[in-house]
Amino acid sequence: MRASKSLQVLAVSFVASLLAQPAHAIFRAYLASDGSDANPCTLVAPCRLLPAALAAVDNGGQIWMLDSANYNTGTVNIAKSVSILAVPGAVGSVLAIAGPAISVTTFGVKVSLRNLVIGNLPGGGGTDGVAVNANETTVALEECLIENVPGRGVYATNISKVQLVDSTVRNVGDTGVFVEGGANAVVSRSRLLSNPYGVGATANVSGITRVVVTDSLISGGGTTGVYAYAYDMAPTAYARAVVTGSTIEGLVTAVYADGAGSGGLARLNLSGNTISNNSYSYYQVGGYSVIVSYGHNQMSENTTSLGTLTTLPMQ
Repeated sequence: MRASKSLQVLAVSFVASLLAQPAHAIFRAYLASDGSDANPCTLVAPCRLLPAALAAVDNGGQIWMLDSANYNTGTVNIAKSVSILAVPGAVGSVLAIAGPAISVTTFGVKVSLRNLVIGNLPGGGGTDGVAVNANETTVALEECLIENVPGRGVYATNISKVQLVDSTVRNVGDTGVFVEGGANAVVSRSRLLSNPYGVGATANVSGITRVVVTDSLISGGGTTGVYAYAYDMAPTAYARAVVTGSTIEGLVTAVYADGAGSGGLARLNLSGNTISNNSYSYYQVGGYSVIVSYGHNQMSENTTSLGTLTTLPMQ
């Protein structure tokens, strides 16, 4: 009898120790409009909001949004490598509330966002769509829509990289895709529509800050399509912008380069683009800036230009 009771005590202690252990992280976490953050984020018991899924998923795992809903109540802070996607046909919404909609500030993580709609909660204090502020971090957006956020659609600083592919940024309050402080951006097969500024690189620290725009459309009523700007206060700061195979139309200034004073060098390279129906086809100012055309750029129906367009043969 004593042996049986001892076994019972051991069994109860073992079960209690199991219950006390934290739940094991899962490779794939699920979200649904009828989910609960008290659930384990599995397919049969999905969670409701992104922070719960991020807590549950393993580093390098995936988060699937199963149906159309909004999946945050504040800034979504991502501190691990993860892929977040809405399944085809679903509208996976993330809103800018009291800051950016999505923020990545952890060194070295790799984040993939696919088929998301990133917007703004009116009156909610939102700022940017996606903000990246971490060295050696890469954030890729594919088939995403960013619209109506008060700040920048995508923002990156420090030695980080953002990639916008097959996506649309429209009606944001500032620049569609903006990098500074040594960050890099690649914009491919995307549309920047009705933003004050399309894509921009500002070099405000030593090193190279770069944007590459390819096979994309920048259109609609804003101030500048693509710009490279190097601050005078950082003489070893270099701003680079490369634009190939793209259309820039309907703006005040299509492309702009400014190497302020005796500071860093701003360089903007053009190849195979259509630049039309702008007030300025190009705007080159500052003694340390250059806009280079490598040929096959069609510039038509623009009102004027300012500065020098340096023409070089294709390399």
